[in-house]
Order: sequence, then structure tokens, then C-alpha cells
Amino acid sequence: QVALVESGGGLVQSGGSLRLFCVVSGGSVSRYAMGWFRQAPGKERRYISGIDWSGRKTKYSDSVRGRFTISRDNAKNMLYLQMNDLKPEDTAVYYCARENQAYGLGGDPRFFGSWGQGTQVTVSS
Repeated sequence: QVALVESGGGLVQSGGSLRLFCVVSGGSVSRYAMGWFRQAPGKERRYISGIDWSGRKTKYSDSVRGRFTISRDNAKNMLYLQMNDLKPEDTAVYYCARENQAYGLGGDPRFFGSWGQGTQVTVSS
């Protein structure tokens, strides 16, 4: 059974940076698109970034475009999210997920079949 585990979250000041990691075990990621979601307290889970199976195509929500960078290493079964210029509104639990297709990038959570448990990111002002 596929398992995803996120790490790299923490407390950072506004303007700081964090790098999130997602390791996948029990299955390959090389044939699937991957994505990052986040959920702030009292709000629904939202898609913020995705990457196709090859790593050549990426997608970002308006809220993070230009500040966050998604990448992957299929050989290591790893997904990354580099987050720069963090803002208090970025505070949320961040989840990685494996999409049920290679290209995807639609951002609909119904098309993601495997999810991690999340890692907390807190940005202080």
C-alpha cells in the first residue's frame, strides 16, 4: 500500500523560507502527477501546486505563484516544495498527494488517490 509522509514544516518568520519534503513508499511515483495542498484552520483544503510525472509541467495557485517551487525526484520517490517569502496567510497544514494519472494538474482532490498526513507550517508576522 502506498504511503506518503511529509516533513520540513515548522515555525518561520514572515519573509522566511522552508522546504517541504514528501517521501513515497510502497509504490512508484514515476507514472503519476503529484500535488501539494494546504488547509488553514476553519477553511477547506486547497490545491496550491502540482507537477506532472516527468517534472516538466508544473502548476501553481495564484496565492503562491512566484514564491513557491515544486519539484520531484522520481528515482528517490520524492516530492519537494520550496517556499520562499512566506507570509502569515501561508500558515496551514500542508499535504502532499499522488494523483491517479500521469499528467493531471487539474487540482481536483477527487483525482488524488493517496495522501500524506500533513505537516504544519506556521508563519509569524
